Formats: sequence, C-alpha cells, structure tokens
Amino acid sequence: MEKSINFIVEEEEKNLRVDVLINKRDEIISRTRVKNLILKEKLKLNNEIIKSPSKKVSIGDVVNLTIPEPEIASLKPYDFKLNIVYEDSDLLVIDKPSGIIMHPGAGNYDKTIVNALMHYDKESLSTIGDELRPGIVHRIDKNTSGLVVVAKNNETHENLSKQFSKHTIIREYQLLIWGKLRPSFGRIETFITRSSKNRQLMEVSSSKGKKAVTNYKTIEIFENKKIPTLSLVECKLETGRTHQIRVHMNYKGNSLVGDDKYKKKYKKLKNVDFDIQNSITNLDRQFLHAKTLGFVHPRTQKELIFTSILPQELNNILKMLRNIEE
Repeated sequence: MEKSINFIVEEEEKNLRVDVLINKRDEIISRTRVKNLILKEKLKLNNEIIKSPSKKVSIGDVVNLTIPEPEIASLKPYDFKLNIVYEDSDLLVIDKPSGIIMHPGAGNYDKTIVNALMHYDKESLSTIGDELRPGIVHRIDKNTSGLVVVAKNNETHENLSKQFSKHTIIREYQLLIWGKLRPSFGRIETFITRSSKNRQLMEVSSSKGKKAVTNYKTIEIFENKKIPTLSLVECKLETGRTHQIRVHMNYKGNSLVGDDKYKKKYKKLKNVDFDIQNSITNLDRQFLHAKTLGFVHPRTQKELIFTSILPQELNNILKMLRNIEE
C-alpha cells in the first residue's frame, strides 16, 4: 500500500537538508531510504519534484514524500545451504562463506545470497530495499567471509538501517596484512571516494567522498628468515564504506594477503618456506573475515552479539605461520 509523508516546514527547521528533515520528522524511515526515494523523484517541495537530497528548505515549504508500495522481487531461487547462526521471526544472522556475492548484479543474477534466501524462505524477507536485494540490510564483499544480518520484515529493516546509519552496530574483522602497521594500533579517519582511475576501486581522498573511520590493533606479527613479514590485525568499524578496510590498509601501505584488487608489488623473497608461499599464492580470496556482529534487536530491544571463527583456509595459514615461528 502506497504511503506518504506530508508536513509544512517550521521556523526552527529552516536551512536543513530535506533528507535530514524528513528523517527527523519520521524516524521510522531511514535517511538512506529517504535519499533513495528522492533520487527516484518521489519528493515534491511546494508541489515541485525535487531530485536533490541535499536541497535546503525554507519556512513554510510544503513537503510531500511518496513512499510507493514495495516491489516484489522476481528472483530465481538458488539451492545453496546457508550457514544460519541465528533466526527468529524478525531476522536472520548468516555466516557467509567467501566466493558468493550478496545480491544479484552485473554478471551474476542467479547464484547469490539473495537467491539462496529466496530458496530458503522467499515469503519472509523485507521488501523496502532495491527489488534485487530483498532482506539485505548491509553487505560484505564476495571474497570476504563472515557475519551479516538479514531482515525478514520492513520494520526490522528500517530499524537496523538506522542503527547502521548511527554507527551503533558492532562490526569487527580479522585480517592478515603484508608488513607491520606503524603505529601498531590506532584510528584511521579519512574520506573515501570512487577512484578516478578505476571506477571499480575506491580510494582515500583529502576532501571528497564519505567519511570513513577504522579502529585497528595488531594482534600478532610473523617475522623470520623463512617467511615474509606478516601481521594479524583486528579492525573495528565506525562506518561501513565500500571496501573500507582494504582501502584503509592500502592507505597505510599494508595491503591484505590475497587481495587481488588493492595489492601492492612486493619483492620476491628468497628462502621462503614452500608451504607458506604455496598457501598464500593459491589463496583465491582476501584474508578478511567479519568476525563479530552486534546490534540491538529491533523488537525485543536486547543487545545481540555474534562471533564467527576463521574459515579453515585462513586458519590453516595462521597455523603454518605459528609453527614456523616456533
């Protein structure tokens, strides 16, 4: 059923961005969704269609945002066994393996997490996102493993989206990088924008893009004559930008082991242990795992925290590194 938000701008609301104001007036709808609706020409300001979410409002402006009836996704179910670590009537928490993307896109419309969800229970997924992304509140990359939360209904989706936008979600990742971080722990705060040289990549910018904040700490350093210097690192995200950890580590000069997009060129080292060299060379993913996911349950208001162990292919590399260290 189509809905709408209607109001007149009051004096204390003048000069606010229209997407911010709508979100303040109706906290049930997330600012991200407001922005997407505006871009789809669903907003009228004084009976005139507005396409810019950053449009400033004036006293007395008449705001009308149309919220269309959610589109029903027409997606082919994919018989893929999901590793479900938690489920109730409102949401699912899935431990995603590396090698599968979250939702359909260019080049892959059938074998995704969304298609697997359609096979699992197509009747119980939120419908307020993109038509090809039912239930998807957030994403992790194809070659990243770990925890993601999926919404079963629109109220849950909106609530979780607001938690993400307010940066109250707990997200911790484990990663293995080349070299050592200096300092060994700290906070990286930059802007991240799309690369001007390669539109499939992101990069740090001094002035444009979206603010990105990563807190990191070094857990373990592997360094001796038989192996290249490597560091096991834990990152806690305050924001969730595209490729954020990979971009920030690359910015520090320490790309992820197995990262085929943001890798740096390293000198070929002599006398490196064959098993380690073979394992790293044949790793068909980046060493990046979404280890911890925490949020407040939208209905019960209880704080839920989930933890995932490293996949076997990543854990095996750590075991080899530790054995050589000894």
